[in-house]
Amino acid sequence: MDGIHDMGGMHGFGKVEPEPNEPVFHADWKGRCLALNRAMGYTGIWTIDQTRAGIEELPPDVYLSSSYYKKWALRLENLVVERGLAGADEIEAGHALRPGKMLKRKLNAADVPNTLSRGSFGRPAQSPARFKVGDRVITKNIHPPTHTRLPRYARGHVGVIEALRGCHVFPDTAAIGEGEDPQWLYTVLFESRELWGENADPSLKISIEAFEPYLEPA
Repeated sequence: MDGIHDMGGMHGFGKVEPEPNEPVFHADWKGRCLALNRAMGYTGIWTIDQTRAGIEELPPDVYLSSSYYKKWALRLENLVVERGLAGADEIEAGHALRPGKMLKRKLNAADVPNTLSRGSFGRPAQSPARFKVGDRVITKNIHPPTHTRLPRYARGHVGVIEALRGCHVFPDTAAIGEGEDPQWLYTVLFESRELWGENADPSLKISIEAFEPYLEPA
């Protein structure tokens, strides 16, 4: 999806300036927001890639005017409504207006540590890897209307395979409910001027993690 979230390489947004001694949460509601998202993720109703897609689908004006955890809160509200777990009127009211739905599992206090680390997304390979370290590849210039992990700034450019990372769940299909479709994952290294043009610092190199369906031989 070519949404506002895909901001890599875009001008006009200023420098990234880390906050000295930044607290874990700037407000209590942000901690609660994280807890709610973890609790609902534990139910298994949606995948991590579907949650990423949920943030990408926020309108540009909402995305740019919302804080990090405000995006999480809006995403969670939308997912809950889309899957019929609550109505928009209940979200607005702040309490249930109808009987709730049973979930296949819920988060108990003893299970909380399990939500603080991610499981493995590695899967058995369905076929041999198409590329090897040192191969020159070109990223496809794709523009899917749904989720993809290929950043816009890296599309249609030539790079070199730096490493194979194994076979993993393919986010592009997992995000739209079409299964895991495991794919080989590579680290692809680019020269800065290949991505940013002649004015880029020639001493810089940029690497991305790219799934095999994103790549063609150069």
